[in-house]
Amino acid sequence: MAGQQLIDNDFGDMAADAFGAAGEPAPLKLEEFLPHKLNVVSSLVALALSRIYAQRYHFGIPEWRVLVMLGEYRVMTGKAIGEHTHMHKTKVSRAVAILEKRKLLVRRTNRADMRESLLSLTAPGRAVYEELAPCALDFDRRLTDILTPGDKDAFLRALKQITDRCAELVADVVAEKDGPMESA
Repeated sequence: MAGQQLIDNDFGDMAADAFGAAGEPAPLKLEEFLPHKLNVVSSLVALALSRIYAQRYHFGIPEWRVLVMLGEYRVMTGKAIGEHTHMHKTKVSRAVAILEKRKLLVRRTNRADMRESLLSLTAPGRAVYEELAPCALDFDRRLTDILTPGDKDAFLRALKQITDRCAELVADVVAEKDGPMESA
């Protein structure tokens, strides 16, 4: 008990040092920070959705994304999948290898550019996609059925605006990083 009181006192002293004797509130509160809120929603959605395909097909999120992209576009390169899904190339490559090993996709050399492969679903891969698509669409409907049609439209518009703004901010950071170098 005395040890816990000592820890509590030390923590209290550290908190007072960190925020000053006046006890000003923290300038940044994680639970109120929009990027954190978006991350929480993304994590929860991914966890809930993954239960649809992970239990039955034993996929992870990267494999799911690759399978769905190929189901939609039919033939793509790994690079194109990475660009569409915002996944790093190593994650795409691992997912492709897993799906290929399970005979859900096939890789063919691109004759126009021998350095890259064209990916497409096999017949069993297409069957998995066609079986999963209605379940995913039902999940999407259940996720948003709490919203009125007007709120859903407004939410989707706001989400698009935030997505577009994030892309601009990423481009700004890249431009700053790659900007002109100072002369010595």
